[in-house]
Amino acid sequence: MAFIEENENGLVYMRSTLIGARHAFTTRFGGVSEGEFASLNLDSGRGDDRSRVRENYRRFCALFGVGIDDAAVTHQVHKNEVRIVTAADRHVCMSETPYKADGIVTAEKGLPIFCFVADCVPVLLWDGEHGVAGAIHCGWRSSVSDILKNALEAMASLGAAPESVRAALGPSIGRCCFETDDDVPDAVTAWLSGDVTGLFDRRADGKTMVDLRAANARRLMQLGVPASNIDISGECTFCSHDKYWSHRYTRGRRGSQAAGIMLEDADR
Repeated sequence: MAFIEENENGLVYMRSTLIGARHAFTTRFGGVSEGEFASLNLDSGRGDDRSRVRENYRRFCALFGVGIDDAAVTHQVHKNEVRIVTAADRHVCMSETPYKADGIVTAEKGLPIFCFVADCVPVLLWDGEHGVAGAIHCGWRSSVSDILKNALEAMASLGAAPESVRAALGPSIGRCCFETDDDVPDAVTAWLSGDVTGLFDRRADGKTMVDLRAANARRLMQLGVPASNIDISGECTFCSHDKYWSHRYTRGRRGSQAAGIMLEDADR
């Protein structure tokens, strides 16, 4: 298992060797945005030129061989809603998404599904045996609200099984930089039923450093996904703010990267 950097027509992205479906975790590289949004910004709501975001989105969609209006996307509100999407949910680029969901899953081949992050944990789920995939935005609030449980249940309703699911947890803020007050470790402890060994570094000043990626991986294992089926990126978006968008590093003046996956006939 490993995350590998790829470059396709100048667009730099990461992929996991564990996931057999076409997928990508984008970086900041390979787009046309300028200034503080340079260069691959996929967020149209933070002041970037919309025509540039549209071109960035076109380049990302090209990785999946589709046009800019041919993917389904999350509409993230830091909660635990997971939506099953089909071709009817294809999103018209730059339009308002008509639902709210921090996670989406599908069994539809040829339909890319995308979630968006800038420090939160992007989780791509794939059951190649049963032909189901998911793209889940795991901020700490959606994580402790058990969005991964909802995602696996939604996938199961489409025929997936936890023991067949493979998960890739992409670049996100690491324990080295995710400084929190007690509310976060307390919520994580409750969410994981106390199974938090190794997830926290408590500091003398009362702050706690939290490993949100490892916490989500642990929850996946609690839910029946084998440890051997989980790949975790070692990159911190805050530390590598030149490569990834980081909300904390930029204090909110930033773009967004995306994580996407698409089922194809050959995946099953």
